[in-house]
Amino acid sequence: MKSSRDVLLTALNYTIYTVERNYFTVKKVGSRRRGSLTAREKGALHDCLEVIDDTLDELRYSEMELKDYGFKNYTLADHKERLMTLLSAAQTNQESCLDGFSHENADKVVRKVLLAGQKHVFKLVSNVLAIIKNLADAEMARLNSSPAAAGRRLGEEGYGEWPDWLSFGDRRLLQASTVKPDVTVAADGSGNYRTVSAAVAAAPERSSRRYVIRIKAGVYRENVEIPKSKTNLMFVGDGQATTIITGSRNVVDGSTTFNSATVAVVGDGFLARDLTFQNSAGPSKHQAVALRVNADLSAFHRCGMIAYQDTLYVHSLRQFYTGCYVAGTVDFIFGNAAAVLQNCDIHARRPNPGQKNMVTAQGRDDPNQNTGIVIQKCRIGATADLVPVQSSFPTYLGRPWKEYSRTVVMQTQISNVINPAGWFEWDGNFALNTLFYAEYKNTGAGAGTANRVTWKGFRVLKSDAEAQPFTAGRFISGGSWLAATGFPFTLGL
Repeated sequence: MKSSRDVLLTALNYTIYTVERNYFTVKKVGSRRRGSLTAREKGALHDCLEVIDDTLDELRYSEMELKDYGFKNYTLADHKERLMTLLSAAQTNQESCLDGFSHENADKVVRKVLLAGQKHVFKLVSNVLAIIKNLADAEMARLNSSPAAAGRRLGEEGYGEWPDWLSFGDRRLLQASTVKPDVTVAADGSGNYRTVSAAVAAAPERSSRRYVIRIKAGVYRENVEIPKSKTNLMFVGDGQATTIITGSRNVVDGSTTFNSATVAVVGDGFLARDLTFQNSAGPSKHQAVALRVNADLSAFHRCGMIAYQDTLYVHSLRQFYTGCYVAGTVDFIFGNAAAVLQNCDIHARRPNPGQKNMVTAQGRDDPNQNTGIVIQKCRIGATADLVPVQSSFPTYLGRPWKEYSRTVVMQTQISNVINPAGWFEWDGNFALNTLFYAEYKNTGAGAGTANRVTWKGFRVLKSDAEAQPFTAGRFISGGSWLAATGFPFTLGL
């Protein structure tokens, strides 16, 4: 009889092997069809290879996380959140690959070729995720009922600690109100670099210490990627209104949604404060992302994210936003990260005629994923151009992009811009029974729940105990890393 360790590692190793094969299949599709592919199809294949490569990393990190499983003093419960975060991201990547081929008829031909392989990997990761969740839950129930567990519940993070990996120097740096930059970017040539991209390219690889890039006031017209090799970078601007990184890539002009981002953050441990990320493509250009984040333990303070459709792409892994301003029209906070927004101003803009505004479109696509969008202690309203005509453009808190879409709005001030129904369907009855949409202790003219949708998946939470799992302390393990950002945060309600 195989042990649970053997079953788990065998399943994980087979999944890694399958993903490696899949990577070469996608590569082959690209080289065989090179002459017949549109620019967007080429871009979508490039996105696919990038996210499959990320998947391999996430699965290998999971394997490392499990290496001591089954041996003395290793409790799966203590590693559960990290493992579920990695595996949820690995699943999200398979969907992101396919999403790139859903824009027009020609795309769907390539999508058909890739579909079986991507779905197979998705199911394999789903199996591993389910095994880990079941084993960890059983272990926690067993250990938490033992006398030895009375002092501390297993799997719970200590709140407010500094992580072990953070050096004393870093702690002092992050506690200081002014951060000393390693380099400065200035469009006028008065810094070390004229572009943000040049400063990122010159930053150290896989840095374990915080590397600070100050971006002086100015408008930087560029697309910036922080690759996964650039860890622990920090952008510090001169102010949300004065330091602006702007681009205009969009789906109508041939980009994929994934690749339309003005700034894309993949390197873990990324921080940013006091600047704005903008996509200036207008509402007629469809999906046009200002900021995409698929970096674990990333946080943003006093930042602006401004676009129209698909403004903020909270793609995957654990993310935190505090004191930020997010503005857009359709699905303007979307993705499948575990993301918490606190004390943010979230404003719907005037869309194109006939369009409806959707604040969120959360993309959870497996019931065991630990992902979702939490909006806590924020203010949801309308921009000045929408207010006088808001009756002509219905605005909703969200709609379900994927089958197990999960969004929680709590302790938030909601203006009358939000339609009394609160939420809107994606496509008929799709996901209405399987989604998880919840509201708790909201205030304002748009917060009344008497006329909310009556879907099986929607609920009004009744107690603090029901809301606690969606706090920053619980939902993104905030107690173990948010103090290290130096940004303000609340771990509980």
